[in-house]
Amino acid sequence: MSTLDGTSSPRATTERRNDDPVRQRRRVYIASAIGSTIEYYDFLIYATAASLVFAPVFFAGSSPAVALIASFGTLAVGYLARPLGGIIFGHFGDRIGRKSSLIWTLSIMGVATVSIGLLPTPDKIGVLAPILLVALRLVQGIAVGGEWGGAVLMAVEHANTKSRGFYGSATQMGASAGLLLSFAAFAALGSLSEEQFLSWGWRLPFLVTVVLVGIGMYIRLGVHESPVLLAEKREERTEEEPRRAPLLALLRGRPGRVLLGIGVYAGPFMAYAVATSLLVTYAHKDFGIPRQTLLNAMMIGTAGMLLTVPLFAWLSDRYGRRPVYVTAALLTAIHAFAMFPLVTSGSFPLILLSYVISMTVLNAAANGPVPALLAELFPTASRYTGVSLCYQFAGMIGGGLGPLLAATFIAPGGPGSIAVSVMISALCIVAALSVGALGETRTVDLRNA
Repeated sequence: MSTLDGTSSPRATTERRNDDPVRQRRRVYIASAIGSTIEYYDFLIYATAASLVFAPVFFAGSSPAVALIASFGTLAVGYLARPLGGIIFGHFGDRIGRKSSLIWTLSIMGVATVSIGLLPTPDKIGVLAPILLVALRLVQGIAVGGEWGGAVLMAVEHANTKSRGFYGSATQMGASAGLLLSFAAFAALGSLSEEQFLSWGWRLPFLVTVVLVGIGMYIRLGVHESPVLLAEKREERTEEEPRRAPLLALLRGRPGRVLLGIGVYAGPFMAYAVATSLLVTYAHKDFGIPRQTLLNAMMIGTAGMLLTVPLFAWLSDRYGRRPVYVTAALLTAIHAFAMFPLVTSGSFPLILLSYVISMTVLNAAANGPVPALLAELFPTASRYTGVSLCYQFAGMIGGGLGPLLAATFIAPGGPGSIAVSVMISALCIVAALSVGALGETRTVDLRNA
């Protein structure tokens, strides 16, 4: 569109800018990062609350060990629900669009998180309180289960082949930033007394979600649909026979890749989940290490990931997904035996060292390449479903069952922390073997995967 004097109108100039591929890639990168920051902040403040709050607040009538297991049981529910969310939103994301699914996941997560912040305690509504807590955690799990795959694909499918790892890391950057914000939110309450913190202080991080969701929704509404998916839809309209549902197409056509994809991230996921939830409770309750000391160390380790996640993703673009990821998985298997002694030592430098190694280096090295790696395994018509299944089942095993089993291991009469380290190490070795079996994927053409 032009004006009478032949110059372009402001509206036409804006439209051209919005259609510029480089500008759109940047916008999608930012939208994926910020949207994931909000989603994972909401999901992960629950993990911090489960380790510090929910046992004495919602399960006060039980012994400390049973209350802790019950608290981590509610945490596990969210991870158990994530594959369901991946299947539901993966189906609609593959059949209808990535963008619309992401709008729904953000909305649902916001409502569930604010509701947890407003939830009455058992002394007011009795047994209904922990039941509602579990139900809302279930909704959180479904929402975040649908979020990750869509956010990854919006970034990866907008990127060119040589930079898919870097653009895919936007979601992992967001997850790291969300984790950092969740720690910061609780660390900011450090001046409260134990009574104030347990009575009302813990609710504030959940209620802040109202503002964050509004920001995320504004940004997310401004991005374009995935060009790879749009091309797939144009091709699908020319076909005479309807395609199978994405889940059925995957399970019939690529079941081996789905299983190997799950194996890729379960071990590193478990190492991260145990370090950021159960280990905090264990060190605080059994060794008397101040809660603030542990949160400070985790915040520093997580802040470092904001730099190292895109670095390792870029390295996977340059040298390959397999060498970066296999190295990270094997080193995580070794560090699993060091993190408990280091964190429970009571020495802040040693605690900090453990979290810098486990999060700034090892978790970042696994987190950076994994979005692009999983996206490169599946065809466009079922990619949202495939990526979500792999990542969310890995999350269910590593992030849900991992801390729950670990809590039973360290309970009185259990085998102790060494059993937790063996469990993490074994799954990290499985991760390395899975990536080796899948082979290198960085040169795959997403339109013909």
